[in-house]
Amino acid sequence: MAEVKIEPSWKEVLQSEFTKPYFEALVLFLRQEKARQKIIYPKGSEIFNAYLHTPYPKVKVVILGQDPYHGEGQAHGLAFSVNDGVPIPPSLKNIYKEIQDDIGTIPPNSGNLTRWATQGVFLLNTCLTVEKDKPFSHKDKGWELFTDATIRALNEKKEPIVFLLWGKPAQSKEKLITHSHHLVLKAAHPSPYSADKGFFGCRHFSKTNDFLKENGLSPIEW
Repeated sequence: MAEVKIEPSWKEVLQSEFTKPYFEALVLFLRQEKARQKIIYPKGSEIFNAYLHTPYPKVKVVILGQDPYHGEGQAHGLAFSVNDGVPIPPSLKNIYKEIQDDIGTIPPNSGNLTRWATQGVFLLNTCLTVEKDKPFSHKDKGWELFTDATIRALNEKKEPIVFLLWGKPAQSKEKLITHSHHLVLKAAHPSPYSADKGFFGCRHFSKTNDFLKENGLSPIEW
């Protein structure tokens, strides 16, 4: 069994996943790719950053992405987020635009969303790694089974969670969210190709905060 360096509360919740054949095969695949000198993003210490910054008991909001950014210096383990000093990607620019239109918050100069993660926004990609310059290159290698297990674990939380599902791939995970005390909000993906088909104007950020306040939870400072 591979020793997985993941935040303790998540390690406890997901313990059974680490010994399953799919996870062992995934670890083997990543080791083989590294041995073949493939460049993989994010770097190993940041693969589980979403889990590290948002421990299981603290999750209030889930935003689902697909796979990590595949350009150099971009991905750091949080969906839609990039490191400080990296140009803000188009989808995140559109997210910032919707936040400004929805609640009036002026967009920051940085695309680093760690400040959301530490407030309880779990920024989960359905795949947690990617090969440099090859989007979806680690699709169907096992990550989806692991992140589906993550969503199921969140569904079991007694405290209410807001799930923001943008675009069809994220919305396909709705079937994993079965408890009615959670709130599921759906919209088009914020990509420039689809943002004007229902992401702009969705008002998910004010709706999320209204729901959190109604349930006695502190709102997110977007």
